[in-house]
Amino acid sequence: MKAIVIGGGIGGLSCAIALRQAGWEVTVCEQHEELEERGAGIVLAANAMKALQNLGAAGRVREEGASVGTAEIRTWNGNLLARLPVEKQAMRYGTPSYLIHRSTLQSILYLRALELGVTVRLGIKFSDWLERNEDVEARFTDGTTLNGDLLVAADGYRSKVRDRLFGPFPLRYSGYQAIRGIGRFEDPRYPLADGGGFEALGPGTRFGFSHLGGGRIFWFAAVNEPDGQSDSLTPEERKKLALVKFRDWYSPVPAVIEATPPSAILSHPIYDLAPLKQWSKGRVTLLGDAAHPMLPNLGQGGAQAMEDAVVLAGHLRHQPSGTALIEALRGFENTRIRRVRQIVRQSRLMGRLMQLESPLALAFRNTAFRVAAEKLFLARLHPVIGYEPPM
Repeated sequence: MKAIVIGGGIGGLSCAIALRQAGWEVTVCEQHEELEERGAGIVLAANAMKALQNLGAAGRVREEGASVGTAEIRTWNGNLLARLPVEKQAMRYGTPSYLIHRSTLQSILYLRALELGVTVRLGIKFSDWLERNEDVEARFTDGTTLNGDLLVAADGYRSKVRDRLFGPFPLRYSGYQAIRGIGRFEDPRYPLADGGGFEALGPGTRFGFSHLGGGRIFWFAAVNEPDGQSDSLTPEERKKLALVKFRDWYSPVPAVIEATPPSAILSHPIYDLAPLKQWSKGRVTLLGDAAHPMLPNLGQGGAQAMEDAVVLAGHLRHQPSGTALIEALRGFENTRIRRVRQIVRQSRLMGRLMQLESPLALAFRNTAFRVAAEKLFLARLHPVIGYEPPM
C-alpha cells in the first residue's frame, strides 16, 4: 500500500514514519528546496514524548533538547506567583517535558524517516489531486504526478487541501501577536543545568524564557494588538519594538532581548480554526495543523500532530483497501476529533486568561495562581499530557 504525504514539517514527517512502521510505502512531498521549520522552540510534554517514543525518535530528542527542571510564573516586575510542579509531572508520567528547536526536531524526524526507507521529495509543489475508485493521483505544479492508495495533507494551518475538501474556513485571530527569539544568554538564577525558565505576565502582555538545548535560550512574547499591525516590520524594528515594550520588566527580560540577534527574532499574528466536523473524505485525510490549527498556549500543536500520526497508523496497520480504507480513515478522525476539539478550546481559554488587561481580572487571576497553581497546572492538564494514544 502506498501513501502520499503533502508537507515535510513535523506532522508530515511523523505521519510518514508512523505509516512506514506500519508497513506502508510512503512518499513525502515538500514544496521547499530544503526542509525548513519556521518558528523557534517547541515544548514536548509527556504526551509528545510518548508519541516520539512510538516513532523511534525520543532518544535523539533527549540528547539534543533540554529537559524542563524549572517553570515559574511571575508578574511583569518579577514577583513570584507560582512554581509549577514539573518534578511531580515527570514522576507521574515517567518523563520530564523537553524544549528543543523546531528545526532540530524536524531534522531528527527527517533522519528517522530516511532510516526507515521513506522517500522525501523536496522542491515539489502540490497543486491538486484526482481520486479514482482504485487510487488517488497527486498532481504537482511542474507536471509531476504520483499515484497512491492514500493522500495525507499535512500542509499547515493554511491548508489548500482542507479548503478544497470542505470549503474555505476563516481562521480566527487570537487577539495577540507573537514575538519569538533564539540566542545565547546566561543568568545564575536560571542555570543551564536546571533547564526551564519562567513566564512573566503583564496587562495584555507576557514574556517567556526557557533553555532550548545546545547552549541556546528561547524566548517568546505575546502582545495584545489588532491583526496585522506588526506584519511589515524589519528584524531590527522587531527587536527595537520588543526592547521598548519590555524595558521596565523583570530584570532578565530586557537583557535576553538585547542578547538576541535581530535575524533570530520572528513576529507574526496567532490564529486558530473553529473545530471541523470531519477531516477525511474518500482516500484523502487531514493531519496536524491542516486539520486543527490551535493557539500555542498549551504547547500542544506539534504534540497533537504527532498523536495524529500514531493513531492514523494504528488504524491503517492492517493496510485496508477500498471501502475498508475509507472506513479506517473515518475511524481515525472519530478517535481524534473529540480530544483535539477540547484542546483547541482549552488553548483559546488559556490565552484569554494569560492576556487579561483589566486590573481587577489580573488581580483575581494572580491570586488564583498563588493559591492553586498545582491544582490548575497538574490536575487540569492531566487529560492533555497524560494521554495514551490507542495503538
